[in-house]
Amino acid sequence: MLTDRQKNILDFIQHEQREKGITPSTREIQSHFGFASQTSVMQYIAALERKGFLDRHARKARALITPVQKVRITDVPIYGQIPAGMSTLTEQTIEGHVSLDTRSANISKNRGTFALRVHGDSMIGAHIVDGDIVILEDSKEVHTGDIVAALIDGETTLKRYVMEHGRPYLKAENPRYPNLIPARELKIQGVMVSLVRKQERRKRH
Repeated sequence: MLTDRQKNILDFIQHEQREKGITPSTREIQSHFGFASQTSVMQYIAALERKGFLDRHARKARALITPVQKVRITDVPIYGQIPAGMSTLTEQTIEGHVSLDTRSANISKNRGTFALRVHGDSMIGAHIVDGDIVILEDSKEVHTGDIVAALIDGETTLKRYVMEHGRPYLKAENPRYPNLIPARELKIQGVMVSLVRKQERRKRH
């Protein structure tokens, strides 16, 4: 059972995740409830974690399980941009997080999950457009037809993985772009499992 204050904090975290798509920071929780210090917030989070209502990862309130909804929300780190055009190096810096329902986003519990923001139009045939966020898993199993983030001869790109006659290459989903055949190396960084698209709302005049 939860105390009233524990339930209030859990409700606040869930509300922020639903409304804003991100997990509130300990400072935001502190400010909302008027705690004197973040230490108090951490004690409540630890108690919720012990009771199985909250799962923390990398010092973040990451995943929530409620006894009613049984929904697990996961914060997936977004690592810079990945080109879906001609290959260019991508900056490996976390620019934010995207909060997703683990089940509907097709995320496996035991695999490393990360996100990349798409830049370019080479995957429009697969309905992946500029500005989309692709959710990928660090998977050792790669099959022909999978959409992957790959390091090819030192450059990172998002393409479809194809194995033909025992040799792999990367295929664009736009006829304007050529297939990429590795000269030295092809390393799969992640296999796409889901896609997030933010719908732009038109302003009313």
